Amino acid sequence: MKQAGEIIRRMAFWGLDMVKGGRQKKIKMVNKREIVEGITEDYAKRRTRAILAYAREQCAFYKDIPSLSLQDFPVMTKMDYNAKRDQILSDEYQEKKDTLYKLKTSGSTGAPFTVLCDREKMIRYNMNYISFMELNGFRMGMKRGEFRVWIEGKNKITKWKSLKNNLLMIDISNMGDEALQGICRRIQKERIQVLVCYSSALGPLLNYIRKYNVDIRKWDVEMIFAMGEGLPQTVWEGLTETFGFSPVRSYGNNENGFLACEIQGEGWYTADLYNFYIEILKMDSDEPADSGELGRVVITDYYNRAFPMIRYDTGDTALYEEICDGRGRIHGYFNEIYGRRGSLLYNCDGEPLSMHCFLNVLIDLEDVVHQAKCIQWEKTRYELLLNADPEKVDEQMVINAYKQYLGDAARIDVTYVDEIPVEASGKRMVCENRMVNQ
Repeated sequence: MKQAGEIIRRMAFWGLDMVKGGRQKKIKMVNKREIVEGITEDYAKRRTRAILAYAREQCAFYKDIPSLSLQDFPVMTKMDYNAKRDQILSDEYQEKKDTLYKLKTSGSTGAPFTVLCDREKMIRYNMNYISFMELNGFRMGMKRGEFRVWIEGKNKITKWKSLKNNLLMIDISNMGDEALQGICRRIQKERIQVLVCYSSALGPLLNYIRKYNVDIRKWDVEMIFAMGEGLPQTVWEGLTETFGFSPVRSYGNNENGFLACEIQGEGWYTADLYNFYIEILKMDSDEPADSGELGRVVITDYYNRAFPMIRYDTGDTALYEEICDGRGRIHGYFNEIYGRRGSLLYNCDGEPLSMHCFLNVLIDLEDVVHQAKCIQWEKTRYELLLNADPEKVDEQMVINAYKQYLGDAARIDVTYVDEIPVEASGKRMVCENRMVNQ
């Protein structure tokens, strides 16, 4: 149901944009069209060449690159960017740092990282988000409740920004029953229309709703937008059954924006090739991965000229494919996103496991284990951190639940802990790879 605040904000936003020439609306319309209809090969070549030429001309770090071939540019990690920050910041913006926007990552699964970006990139960053949201039924101005760990002085927003953007901060540092009761009351009382959540928060929310028969018919929620780690199919199905519509699964990062998103429950992630060039490289080299091979997600951002991000190794791994349709337009699809290499676990046969496996195990154990984290130390040696009452846990049953994915040869040690903390990003990691030689 449309709310007065939503309508007022939508009219104000697009009205102001129209007064300024309507640039944001034009970018959004093109962005949405290109996501759905695909891009041309010529567009990808032009945009790639343009950012490479700009970087070689404007950035000290790239001035000695011998050609405008993408393969001549180095693959960069967060740590590389941190080490070369001043050399990558373009000459055009060296004296304009105070005018630039800051896109920060928490560093919960890697190095803390801040990307500076110019106004053009920031506009595209926002319209990229709006494009994916609108393709799934979002209306500009809808009241959003954003679930994350909100930290004063780090990511907490002002009351004015909260009011202006119709965005409410929902803290998930605690997801116990008492905290979830307060969250559910707030969703209803403040008539929140869109839940923007890390996937790890949606499972506990669904379980609480079911456990206490929360009457969500009194809620105004029309959309659930899942971010971060993969949303287990069982949670997706449970939310669909409970709310009467499917949650939207997305993939992206704070540094660049949303890279891909499900559209109307398709079951795969459609990539935004309008804003990004995507490469999938081998796990142990910078060579392209073979078709259907698990690889590292490396992206080139077409539009950040202040701080060109060329061949950025996101730290994620995925299965990805591109197809050319009958009209000669290119579409990119992520069929499976495994997440960070540091959280990519392997079974005893050396095969990669989706994070979904571990999330599914936790769902099956919800009445037994409060929290759990699986750590891989060696090829067949694992450790389970369990937040549970040892006297109430059938340890062998829990081990067997993990063995169905890890393999019968898995050696699993169990360690009981009082808490598995939420990371600064709002994520609670359910698996971690600590093998020395991977």
